[in-house]
Amino acid sequence: MTDRFPTPGTGHVPVLRLGDVLLVTLQGDLHDSTAEQLQQDIGEAIADNAATGVVIDISGVEIVDSFLGRVLAEIAASAKLLAAQTVVAGMRPAVAITMVELGLTLPGLRTALTAEDALRLVTEHTALPRPGGARTGSR
Repeated sequence: MTDRFPTPGTGHVPVLRLGDVLLVTLQGDLHDSTAEQLQQDIGEAIADNAATGVVIDISGVEIVDSFLGRVLAEIAASAKLLAAQTVVAGMRPAVAITMVELGLTLPGLRTALTAEDALRLVTEHTALPRPGGARTGSR
């Protein structure tokens, strides 16, 4: 099942739900207000849908500045508090070089070359029991 949160409109980036995973695809420049709204939308979507993973595809992003880098790190930190893993996919070499030059380490974020690889990482992670969650199986 695929759901879209929120309804796309001006200043919103669609957050798609693919089972227990949220998929966000960033295209072009992301304005500061849009990035902050995205952070809030992802947090709400994780909580509302008990999502266990978030994949953020940045293959369409040409430039990551310090603000967007901070927003990505904050999304990962918030997701972790809500028991979801975040993986950033599709980072271009020029973006990676710029992030290193800016000193952005993005703690808490895993990376993958493609969105497909990122979905695989998140799916493998969700096969493990969630912290604080109920165990399955009998004793």
